[in-house]
Amino acid sequence: MTTTVSSRTPRSLPIFFRDGWRVFFVAAGLYAVAAITVWMLWIADLVGLPLGPGPNAWHAHEMVFGFATAALGGFFLTAVPNWTGAKAAPERFIAGVAALWLAGRIAVWFSGALPAGLVALVDLAFLPVLAAKILTQLLKRPKPQNMMFLLLLSLLWIGNLLVHLDWMGVAATGSQGLRGGLLSVCAMIAVLGGRVTPSFTRNALLRADPAAAMPVSRAPLDRAGVALPILTAVAALLELPAAVVGTLALAAGIVAAARLAGWQTRHTLGDPIVWALHSGYAMLALGLFAWGLALLGIGSEFGALHILGIGAVGGMTLAVMSRASLGHSGRPLVAPGLVAVAYALIPVAVLLRWTASTWPGSFHVAGSLAAGLLWVLAFTFYLVSLWPVWMRPRPSAERAA
Repeated sequence: MTTTVSSRTPRSLPIFFRDGWRVFFVAAGLYAVAAITVWMLWIADLVGLPLGPGPNAWHAHEMVFGFATAALGGFFLTAVPNWTGAKAAPERFIAGVAALWLAGRIAVWFSGALPAGLVALVDLAFLPVLAAKILTQLLKRPKPQNMMFLLLLSLLWIGNLLVHLDWMGVAATGSQGLRGGLLSVCAMIAVLGGRVTPSFTRNALLRADPAAAMPVSRAPLDRAGVALPILTAVAALLELPAAVVGTLALAAGIVAAARLAGWQTRHTLGDPIVWALHSGYAMLALGLFAWGLALLGIGSEFGALHILGIGAVGGMTLAVMSRASLGHSGRPLVAPGLVAVAYALIPVAVLLRWTASTWPGSFHVAGSLAAGLLWVLAFTFYLVSLWPVWMRPRPSAERAA
């Protein structure tokens, strides 16, 4: 008598941990909703936040080093194996590194009751572990254009370190850490968005009309579009003179706008999942330009930073996470209705938050709350629409079962 052994490997962990894009894209969406909801309650004077660094510092820190790093974790754990042909991270690693990310959020939340050094140790652990895994995968097929992401993750980690040094009372580096961290994420958006936006646009236009005008990329602009945002992030981390950082940011914004001008944005307006990438990249260009002007004495720096934070980081991560979730789950690359609405809410939130940062009087609070509400709605729509995608196998696997 022969015994048949099933070819399926028993899974001890839920499907939630099967792929990096599942757990981290869920985590990013949930945290986007939770963190801003708490922030709005504090603005409205409905709750107190007994945090070690104070509510303002907590808000800025968690949107850069909490929300954005979750989105980056999901992206890199998914994209790097595709780039290199390396084996994807195992489920237990994904669960473990997700636990590290969550531990960092909890430590910062309870920072008022914990030693500042312990908070730093826990919160700073996530990115090095993620980067080490990415390095092992990149070494299978090392290419400079991909290895540079380790540099960018290092810059992001340094920004977080500078914030924690400030919270520990070691050095007054909190402001440069927060700005440098945000600009490091924006540099990643410049690199990744500069790759995927024209590529995905070309694919979509070819499917719709092979005779249509295709996106145009120019090598000098592409090189400058990568170098200038990275230099801007480094300059912010080093806290170079405002005139130097502002000039770099201004140039980075102009180059980003010039790149976008060749990508046929007007032909994507009927395809939300493509248009959203253009919107996120446009916010990057606008935010860098506005921040550069602000550092040179023209306009609100606070408003410019929110164009980058809400529009570039929020908008581009929403676009990429939703697209990757659909694509890697084997579903059509068509944005569900609520997700398409979410894409449109982000630029409106940017406008409200920018106006609130520059408008005199009571509109500051009202505009900030309205922008926060639109952000929460956008990511709630994202979560509701894509929850079945994250929690179920690919359609082909369901049929095979």
